[in-house]
Amino acid sequence: MRKVVLMMSVSLDGFFEGPDRRIDWHLVDEELHSHFNERLKAMGAFLDGRVSHELMAEYWPTADEDPANAGPVAEFARIWRDMPKIVFSRTLEHADWNTTIRREVVVEEILELKARPGGDLALGGADLAATFMRHDLVDDYYLYVHPVVVGGGRRLFPASESEVRFRLAETRTFGNGVVLLHYERPEAASPR
Repeated sequence: MRKVVLMMSVSLDGFFEGPDRRIDWHLVDEELHSHFNERLKAMGAFLDGRVSHELMAEYWPTADEDPANAGPVAEFARIWRDMPKIVFSRTLEHADWNTTIRREVVVEEILELKARPGGDLALGGADLAATFMRHDLVDDYYLYVHPVVVGGGRRLFPASESEVRFRLAETRTFGNGVVLLHYERPEAASPR
């Protein structure tokens, strides 16, 4: 069965966005970008919220046409264009670049999608990730902890009354100081 995989950069103090939605503190160098590409090109589809999809669609369809974007940036442009995408949006009317629009996250539909053959499903977008987490639909968390304290913003994990434990599957340290913490949701998780 395919997995829903959340790959997210977070600050040392637990924020994925700093104040004013800033992400300029992300330390994505060639090594880290190449790592992202290796993980993402094996995926079966990208699952995004509208905001994330529109930001990606503004830049990535033609990013490899700029000679300044050689290497991993150009490679990711090709990965993004070719990858099937599902965008969850109540307002988006049309989307190009191999994209299907869904209005709501329906748990049964996501479970059916996971049961299909193919690569894992890359989850993107903070609000969509929160919805998937609420429904216990995220199987793997790839948290890229950046060596910076941003002091505020939006946390990846919202406050919760319940405790959820995960299994550490992998760690990796990159040359720029970013540390990957890959956690898996336990198999005996609560019912969805």
